[in-house]
Amino acid sequence: MNYQIVLDNTLKNLGNKKSLLLHVCCAPCSSYVIEYLTNYFDITILYYNPNIDTEEEFAKRLNELKRFVQEFKTKNLVKVVSLGYKQEDYLKEIQGLETEKEGGGRCLKCYKLRLKQAALYAKENNFDYFTTTLTISPLKNSQVLNEIGQELEKEYGTKYLYSDFKKREGYKRSIVLSHQYHLYRQDYCGCKFSKRIKENYK
Repeated sequence: MNYQIVLDNTLKNLGNKKSLLLHVCCAPCSSYVIEYLTNYFDITILYYNPNIDTEEEFAKRLNELKRFVQEFKTKNLVKVVSLGYKQEDYLKEIQGLETEKEGGGRCLKCYKLRLKQAALYAKENNFDYFTTTLTISPLKNSQVLNEIGQELEKEYGTKYLYSDFKKREGYKRSIVLSHQYHLYRQDYCGCKFSKRIKENYK
C-alpha cells in the first residue's frame, strides 16, 4: 500500500478546513509534517511519549517542540498539548517484553499505546482526524503504524489520516528544517532499550 497516494487523495477531497490531532514524538520529526499539513488543517499537537527514558529527556524534547512551533510560521493554527511524563504507562504496557529485539513486539506495543491515547483524545475533543509523525522515520514500519491507526479509527470513530511522511523526501526535509532551526536531534528513539543499543555502537 502506498500511503502517500492515500494521503494525497484524502487531502484532495478534504473540502473545508478540518481539525487534526497530530501525535508527535519530537521537534525534528514534526517539522516537515507540520510544514506539510498546516496547509490543510488546524493542528493540535499531542505530546504523549511515556516511552522516553528520563523526565529530563522528555522535557528537553517537549521544550524544543514548543520552540519550533513558536518560531515556525504556519498557514493555520498549530498548538501543543502535553499529557505529562507518564513512564508508568509504558513500563506496564511492555512488561515481559524487555528482552525483545528493537523493532519487535515491544516497539509494537509502544506504537499502539501512543496511538491509542491519540485516538482517545481525538474522540473526546471532537477532532476530525488524528495521526502520528512516526511514519516519517526510516526506522519505523509505516504499514504497521497505518494498520494500527485503521484499527483505532474503527474502535473510536475518529478518522485516521493515513500517511508515509518519509515519502517525497519528507525525512530529508525534516533534517534541513532541523538544521535551519537548530533543533536538538536525539540519536535514539527515546526508550532505555534503544538508548542502550545506540551506546553499544559507540
